[in-house]
This record gives sequence, structure tokens and C-alpha cells, in this order.
Amino acid sequence: MMAATPVETDAGGDSVTVRFRDAMGQVAAPVCVVTILDDAHPYGTTVSAFMSLSMAPPMLLLSLDNTSRLLSRISFGSRLGVNILATDQQALASRFASKIDDKFDGVDWFLDADAPRFDSVHAWVCLDVREIIAGGDHRVILGEVVAAEALEGFQPLTYHRRTFGTHAAL
Repeated sequence: MMAATPVETDAGGDSVTVRFRDAMGQVAAPVCVVTILDDAHPYGTTVSAFMSLSMAPPMLLLSLDNTSRLLSRISFGSRLGVNILATDQQALASRFASKIDDKFDGVDWFLDADAPRFDSVHAWVCLDVREIIAGGDHRVILGEVVAAEALEGFQPLTYHRRTFGTHAAL
């Protein structure tokens, strides 16, 4: 077995960042669209940095870029929907990752527990924001789960090496 090469910063200062980005690209991540209803209008963005945080109480952790337009609409107590996407929802993931103004234009959705939800997702979680924590160029959002549903018959959409895919059992 080869020893790991230590990560060093070069004179330009970005070597660690580039290596870190490449390393994290090796990790398959689930894909979701986080949504909020603000002034009777739905907003959302694609996120792959999210995870279960606690079972008592049930909590979820997600991370949003500081420049995210969605982040500017979120505060303590906000109700968020976490649409965990299925493999056939790649176009939805790409749409909500884009910078277009009205991402919901032409997209079918409905309210579930007061948060925008899509049909045929792999799973659905709805949460109330309990904390927003600064973390470098992102904000970490801790939310208490108020509703959740696991749907059968759908495979999860994943993101790995800058490509959408899915999980396959061994």
C-alpha cells in the first residue's frame, strides 16, 4: 500500500483548494432541491451537501453557498422542503442549479407541510430552521424535521466526479 502524499500549499496558495475539490469530487453525494415558499412564491436550489444530523429530535443539516439567492430568503424558523431527487430528475437538478430567475416556471409542484414539493422524488423531508452557522464560503443550516416520507420504486440521484448517476447494489 502506498503512503498518502501530504497536501501542501504552493506559492499560489490554491493547491490545497484544488486538491480538496478533486478529493471531494470522488465522493458520491445524494442530490436534492431545497425549497421555500416566500411571499406566496416558491424558490429553490440544488444541493448535494446535506445529511441526517440527529434522531432525537430528528434533524437535518444542509449547506448553502453564501451567494445563494435562496439563502437570502432563509432565517430562523423558516420552513424548508428537501426534495431528495430520483434518477429521472436530472433535468430538475440542473434547472435548480442554474442562475435562471424563475426556476419554478413550468415545473409541477405542490405544497406539503407548507413547503414546495415535487412529484416522484426519491424521498421528502420538511424542516424548520433552528440554526444558521457560518462555515467558510457557506452557511450550515440545522433544521428540525416536521415531516418526512420515503417513497418506493425510485432510485436516488447521485453526483460523482461532476456527473449525475445512481447507486447500484453490489
